[in-house]
Amino acid sequence: MKILVCEDDFMMLKTIEHKLKSENFEVDLAKDGKVAFEKLKQSDYDLVITDLLMPFSTGLEVINYIRKELNKNTPIIVLSKIGMENTVLQAFDIGADEYIVKPFSPNELIIRIKKLLR
Repeated sequence: MKILVCEDDFMMLKTIEHKLKSENFEVDLAKDGKVAFEKLKQSDYDLVITDLLMPFSTGLEVINYIRKELNKNTPIIVLSKIGMENTVLQAFDIGADEYIVKPFSPNELIIRIKKLLR
């Protein structure tokens, strides 16, 4: 299973990458929205994890691109420090499947990933 992780915080990106690889997932990394769009154009993913606040493009724009431009039903998990109800609802409204507020447990992330990939 191939997962794209879009996250601008280097330590968070590496932590998620390490946890996913320890669970035998193939992982691609995008340090900002621009790289995320390039990766999404080049490859197909079984799941996408995205932060909301990133340079160049937001996580909401990434979700919208996957759903509207690529017309894909790829499961999407949002990881964000923003836990405000309107932001959470907006993410779900445009196509997010899960929303996890930072800080979070890496084990919880794995459980939610496996649930979406069933």
